[in-house]
Amino acid sequence: MEIEMEKGVQRWLVNTSQWDPSPHDFSIAMSVLPQQHHSSITRFVKIEDRKRALVSRLLQYALVHQVMGIPFDEIIINRTAEGKPYLESHKKNVKFPNFNFNVSHHGDYVAIASEPICLVGLDIVSCLIPVKETISEFIHNFSSYFSSSEWEKIVKAGSDDDVLDVFFRYWCLKEAFVKALGTGVGYKLDHVEFHHKNWTDIYVKVDGGALKDWNFWLFELEGKHRVAIARGHPRIATTNFKKTLKLTNVDDDLYNLGFHLPNPRFVTRTVEELCSLFP
Repeated sequence: MEIEMEKGVQRWLVNTSQWDPSPHDFSIAMSVLPQQHHSSITRFVKIEDRKRALVSRLLQYALVHQVMGIPFDEIIINRTAEGKPYLESHKKNVKFPNFNFNVSHHGDYVAIASEPICLVGLDIVSCLIPVKETISEFIHNFSSYFSSSEWEKIVKAGSDDDVLDVFFRYWCLKEAFVKALGTGVGYKLDHVEFHHKNWTDIYVKVDGGALKDWNFWLFELEGKHRVAIARGHPRIATTNFKKTLKLTNVDDDLYNLGFHLPNPRFVTRTVEELCSLFP
């Protein structure tokens, strides 16, 4: 059963800076998606934003098709009231009781992660700041989102580069966690406090209480990007997100199976590869 469940744990990554489509090529890539998604892509003015939006949707449909075996014309992806994408129930998703996925894009990368039992959250950050701001000015814009303990570790990290690095590590961990829960932007991030040992054995406290049924991983990508993944118990998902899951009261054996599944490294995909999966 574990080997079968491992197929539901996927990590895919696309470097959009390496894709420079002509307007015709872009239209062809977009045409493989259902018509209802087109306006959410073309509403962006900048081509970089359009590329990220397109690739995000290509990843969702391609991953669902490849992992679940659902024909493309039967895949229905909707969003909760808080904006979290989810797969509508389908007769073929019985093998992965709580199949869910999360997407993120920032800077050069768009990525997707999926889990068969546990919740999954994913966040990518490009560790660059606006040229008109100093590092100190930039991070202070976000000081209210960190606990006093986290903030002290950030500002006392060392050089400016060290400060920025620690800031982004904490930031993408927080984002991955709240995205796994399915919450919107209103979640109190300063109530979410991360602890670690040299950025391993990472755990989180919420309102001072440690959550023992969550795992976190941090990776570094080329071009000064970081990515965080959160995996945890469905019991504390938002109400709207819980409605999209088959099992929120997972029994201990099944939960432990999902919780201890390997966390694979990201597989790099190209836009051409993704499009080739569509009929």
